[in-house]
This record gives sequence, C-alpha cells and structure tokens, in this order.
Amino acid sequence: MSAADDIALVKKQEAELVLPVFDEAVAYEIGSAIRARALAENLSLVVDIRTWDRQLFFTATAGTSFDNAEWVRRKINSVRRFQRASYRLVLERGEAPFPPQSGADPADYVIAGGGFPIRVTGAGIVGALTISGLPGRDDHGVAVDALCDHLRLDKKSFALPKQ
Repeated sequence: MSAADDIALVKKQEAELVLPVFDEAVAYEIGSAIRARALAENLSLVVDIRTWDRQLFFTATAGTSFDNAEWVRRKINSVRRFQRASYRLVLERGEAPFPPQSGADPADYVIAGGGFPIRVTGAGIVGALTISGLPGRDDHGVAVDALCDHLRLDKKSFALPKQ
C-alpha cells in the first residue's frame, strides 16, 4: 500500500469510527477493553481517553514509563490542534518535528502515531483516544481496533496493512 492509500484509509477511519454517544461509561468500556488486550498480549501501553476538558480513563501497563505519558500528552495536543489522527500527520508530513514557524512547539506537540480523534454523531470531535508504548503505526492500530470493537464493526476493513 502506498502512503496515499494509507492516508485514504486513515481518513475513512476518522470519518466512520464515530460514536453515537461518548461519556464516562463509554470511555471506561473502551479503555478497559484496551487494557485487557494489553495484558493478554503482554503489551506495554499507556492509554488515555478524554474530552478536551478532562481525562475520563487512564491506564499504564508494566514496562511503561513517564515518557509514555509525555508522548500521550503531546499526541493529544496534536490531535486537538490539527483535528486528525496523529498517525495521519506522520503519513502527511513525516516524523520530523513541526517547524518553528508553525507555532507547534515540540515540547508540546509531536508527529507520532497513537492519537485518534473521538468523534460523536452530531457533535464532531470532542476528545481523543491516545496510546503510547508500541511503534506509532501499531499504537494507531490498537486505537482503531478498540473503536471497531466498541462499534461492532469489522476490524479488517479498517486495519492498515502490516509493514
């Protein structure tokens, strides 16, 4: 698959992985499912699910560190500012830091996969589901898989191919 094909698929994910409702219970359900997967597969992950004004779910599994939480914070900022999955930024721009003229300070923003916008029917993007611990494409895939599972959609039709 080419980068253009990957971008088109991420845009499809962003457009179609839309929640009918998003609240504390939904955040807990999605986050708990990701944690259960991480434990079952022995994945070292930090997971943060939030609206823009507050964190609704956070977990860290063995093998993670403060650095993972910092990556999550910076990915959240990127999703919020650019209103797209942080992995789409990687595909569109590469992983180099934002240039100084962008005003996106690398201390607060990062181009790395794992941040996914939470879109709600009728409301638009209200927050982010963000993961850190795996390579960026895999962090992104865990988020997409969790949303597919929650929405009872076929993960295969939304999954980026393995590289």
